[in-house]
Amino acid sequence: MWRMAIIYGVFSASNLITPSVVAIVGPQLSMFASGLFYSMYIAVFIQPFPWSFYTASVFIGIAAAVLWTAQGNCLTINSDEHTIGRNSGIFWALLQSSLFFGNLYIYFAWQGKTHISESDRRTVFIALTVISLVGTVLFFLIRQPESENVLGEDESSEEQDLEVNESAQNTMAKAVDAFRKSLKLCVTREMLLLSITTAYTGLELTFFSGVYGTCIGAVNKFGTEEKSLIGLSGIFIGIGEILGGSLFGLLSKNNRFGRNPVVLLGILVHFIAFYLIFLNMPGDAPIAPVEGTDSTAYIRSSKEVAMFCSFLLGLGDSCFNTQLLSILGFLYSEDSAPAFAIFKFVQSICAAVAFFYSNYLLLHWQLLVMVIFGFFGTISFFSVEWDAAAIVARGSDYRSI
Repeated sequence: MWRMAIIYGVFSASNLITPSVVAIVGPQLSMFASGLFYSMYIAVFIQPFPWSFYTASVFIGIAAAVLWTAQGNCLTINSDEHTIGRNSGIFWALLQSSLFFGNLYIYFAWQGKTHISESDRRTVFIALTVISLVGTVLFFLIRQPESENVLGEDESSEEQDLEVNESAQNTMAKAVDAFRKSLKLCVTREMLLLSITTAYTGLELTFFSGVYGTCIGAVNKFGTEEKSLIGLSGIFIGIGEILGGSLFGLLSKNNRFGRNPVVLLGILVHFIAFYLIFLNMPGDAPIAPVEGTDSTAYIRSSKEVAMFCSFLLGLGDSCFNTQLLSILGFLYSEDSAPAFAIFKFVQSICAAVAFFYSNYLLLHWQLLVMVIFGFFGTISFFSVEWDAAAIVARGSDYRSI
């Protein structure tokens, strides 16, 4: 948990400078450099040492901030108001497919093992490092939109040299301008409202990616399968994420009702999941010792219910994140990097806070925090979406910066 708190803490702080980085080097090079740091972080686990472990955690926090801002910017500049919803859904489904395939491999490859050998661990992380490097190189295959200011063949070399010099002089100005826009954007009404929704996604991200698996593994009533159920839970979370991203991406083009119905579905699905988890899991499961807990839940703890809740957590998360990516790309289409940086700043800092308190709060209190933020986050998203829909209906361009 402390490792994740470090990563998300650095992640949140780094988002303050990522718009400037993306403005200087561009989204493609930003994603490539970040991918190299991701590969380095994975490689650390081949032969981990405490110093390399925590150092890599700091670097991956910085790289993650740059990567997410660059990805959001790349997604936006390759989309328009008609395709941003579809592209956001496809992006999210592809992103979360790692949850399904990764956990599926671990579940079957390590099934029945009570001890993971050095050979098994190294094999997994060597394979992941190679896959990460291949994916990093593939960033160069992403298309770049045609620039309106491409040099014509008839321009003289002096004119070209002049433009290069001006570009070099404007590099620092671009960085300062991107940072200034980020600060200005932070206090706009739309971003403040969306920050409540974003904060909720940070809290529930921590819950389904760290806390819920810990709860499942701590329930001794699940018997000898309690540890393997953690991997199975990740598979069902991945299925929910992929299904949601694919479904909402395909339906977005013909969706006449906007983004609100999807977000409403997401909060209802999550509330059902939270209620079932409240009934199915012992209250002390998140803070149970290594030996687990023998405490009883309100109902007889069921593995089937636990896996169903995993699916609901993934499906609800995809509802919120696909629509947040879509609305940010729509509202801030002309300067998306600062918007996505603020989005990840709020999300990551709330995730870091959640990782911290998850070591101390009982399960029902953690669920209550998410219910409160989820309710107000949904209302605030509705408000922004209604304003955006009204402006579109008037045929006006949306400008917030």
